[in-house]
Amino acid sequence: MSKWNGTGATVSHDGRGDEPDKRTLRREILAVRARLTAGDVRMSEAALAGRALALPELAGVGTVAAYVSVGAEPGTRALLDALRARGVRVLLPALLPDHDLDWGRYTGEDSLTRVRHGGRMELLEPAGERLGPEAVTAAEAVLLPGLAVDPRGMRLGRGGGSYDRVLARLERADARPALVVLLYDPEILPRVPAEPHDRPVDAVVTPSGTRRFRRAPETEPGG
Repeated sequence: MSKWNGTGATVSHDGRGDEPDKRTLRREILAVRARLTAGDVRMSEAALAGRALALPELAGVGTVAAYVSVGAEPGTRALLDALRARGVRVLLPALLPDHDLDWGRYTGEDSLTRVRHGGRMELLEPAGERLGPEAVTAAEAVLLPGLAVDPRGMRLGRGGGSYDRVLARLERADARPALVVLLYDPEILPRVPAEPHDRPVDAVVTPSGTRRFRRAPETEPGG
């Protein structure tokens, strides 16, 4: 039997480590998150907001594309409200039937609605006017959900492909917002499996600190 050892490798009985594929790694990290208590999530949410608000990438921005955390995800609610209090225009995603993302404005708790998409968990989405998938290209920073990141800045997502479309849309529009992922401390791993279409993030925020990555040259896909 193998288990996630917090390093991005599965460990067998003889102690040898092998880089897992994305599906295996997602399952193992989600299992660890599932053991977090509501108190654990609340405590980390406050720390994440404080760290993120100190990022230069979020200083003086006019528009941020973000998301509402659900379940045991690293909490974003405190950060959303703090950004809004700064006067930042906060955009939140709404999942479309083809798994692309539309966007709407966050104006407080009463601007959210619970939506269940098929057999997935309930998501909190903007209840007001939809601005279209291209609205994300106006953001100066994009907060991406994720499960892990490595020293190259390569992010492991949930596997639905929605944010691959967002990143591709930004690239087509020649938009270059700061890409930031919020994670728990053990989710910074030595290596995350990456494919040619994957793009690195610029920074990761965890409850204990922040880390920046040099954006890979555009001539090096997946680098």
